[in-house]
Amino acid sequence: MSATQVILLEHVENLGEIGDVVSVKPGYARNYLLPQRKALRASKENVAYFEAQKKHLTAENEKRRKEAQKLAEKIEGIKVPLIRQASEAGQLYGSVNARDIADAILAETKVTIQRNMVRLNQNFKALGLFPVDIMVHPEVKVTIVINIARSAEEAKTQEKTGQAMVAGEDGQIAAENDEAVNEMLDEAGKEARKARKEEEAEDQAEESARTEKAKERAEAKKARKEKQAESETSTEESGQEETEEE
Repeated sequence: MSATQVILLEHVENLGEIGDVVSVKPGYARNYLLPQRKALRASKENVAYFEAQKKHLTAENEKRRKEAQKLAEKIEGIKVPLIRQASEAGQLYGSVNARDIADAILAETKVTIQRNMVRLNQNFKALGLFPVDIMVHPEVKVTIVINIARSAEEAKTQEKTGQAMVAGEDGQIAAENDEAVNEMLDEAGKEARKARKEEEAEDQAEESARTEKAKERAEAKKARKEKQAESETSTEESGQEETEEE
């Protein structure tokens, strides 16, 4: 089956940026990109529509990105407890999915996260501390830690020690993950700080541009007044000369 060409209405991870025309599998376009309003079919009419709406779409995307950045700062690096049944060796009897993590974040922080924002890069089969990426916006990613334990008390102990509350060799599960967790949190923190600095730089640039425009308007206004004053003075002098001649 031939590929489908679409024009992206926002940044799409591993695919492209807003305005890019890309080729994708028909099913991906039909089942995800198009219904989620992340893209339009790259027809002549839709390309013309995008070009006409580009400024507005770009501004809207930037607005959503800044809102997402503020939300990201509320959950960056948090440790979220998830209570599950498990064996003495720490093996889970059930599973942990994206909805479970989104619900746990809401319970812990009162911040609502859509389950499709949760990136599950592994299957959680045991107790312990595990890093999880949250894509709050196509351009804004944060890392949290889920703390899978059998009880709230065990979760507190695991958070304090960095080790799963299990018997035998599996007691090292979380300990082995602890260094990776900290490294990911450090990296995520750096990315968040970088994003904040970039946003501050953009705000400063916008403020400087506004100040420069205001200065230009003030100078133009001053020049108009001076020109008007010169014109009035010239008119008065001309009137006086005519009076003297009479």
